[in-house]
Amino acid sequence: MEVLAKIDNVTKLYGKKVALSNVNLEIRPGEIIGLLGPNGSGKTTLIKILNSVLADYEGSITIDGQPIGVHSKSVISYLPDEPYFENWQKGTDVLEIFIDMYEDFDYDRCINLLKRFNIDPAMRFKSMSKGMKEKFLLALVMSRRAKIVVLDEPIGGVDPAAREIILDTILENYDENQTIIMSTHLIADIERIFNRVVFLKDGMVVLDDDVESVRMRTGKSVDELFREEFR
Repeated sequence: MEVLAKIDNVTKLYGKKVALSNVNLEIRPGEIIGLLGPNGSGKTTLIKILNSVLADYEGSITIDGQPIGVHSKSVISYLPDEPYFENWQKGTDVLEIFIDMYEDFDYDRCINLLKRFNIDPAMRFKSMSKGMKEKFLLALVMSRRAKIVVLDEPIGGVDPAAREIILDTILENYDENQTIIMSTHLIADIERIFNRVVFLKDGMVVLDDDVESVRMRTGKSVDELFREEFR
C-alpha cells in the first residue's frame, strides 16, 4: 500500500531532555490515527516536526515522497492546539487568507460547516468563545482537500454535545484517500472514529496497531488499554 508519510528513526532533544527517541512510523492513505500519550510523551513535538514548525531533529521524514518543506505544507492541513489568529480579526479575514494561501481550500464547504456550527464568519474572534474558535479552526482545516489532516486536541474546549457534532463532521468530510492524525486526551469520546492507534510514552512508540486488532487481542477498549498503560 502507498505510504503517505515515512518517519525513520526520528529523535528530538530539548537540551538534554529527550522528547522523541527513534520514532518509526508509516502513514498510509485512508487512516484515522489516534496519536495518544500523556503530557510530555512527545505527541505535540512529533506533530510540530511533521508540520515544519520544528526543524532541528535527527532522523528522516518524507511526506508524499518528498522531504519536509514547501511540498509537505501543501499536502498537510494542520490544526494546532492553540489558535493562530488575532482577536481583532474577523472570521472573514481568515477565510480570505486561506483562499489566497491554499489552492485546495474549498470555500463553500467551509461556509456550510460554519453554518452547521452556528458560527457567523463576520464575527470578530474576540467575540467568540473558546469552543467557537476551535470549531471555526476545525471548519477551516477540514475544508482543505489535503492528503493529510493533522488535528492537535481538536475538541478540548467544547462541551460533550458539541463533541458529537464535531466528530460526525470529521467523519462526513473525511475523504477515503485522506489520512487524519489526531492527538487527544479525550479518548473515550473519540475512539469510535479511529481505525489505528499509536501510543507514545517518554518519546517512544510503545503501541502501533489497528483498533480492531487491539480490541480482539486485549478484550479492552482503546481508552481502557490507555489507562492501563499510563496509570
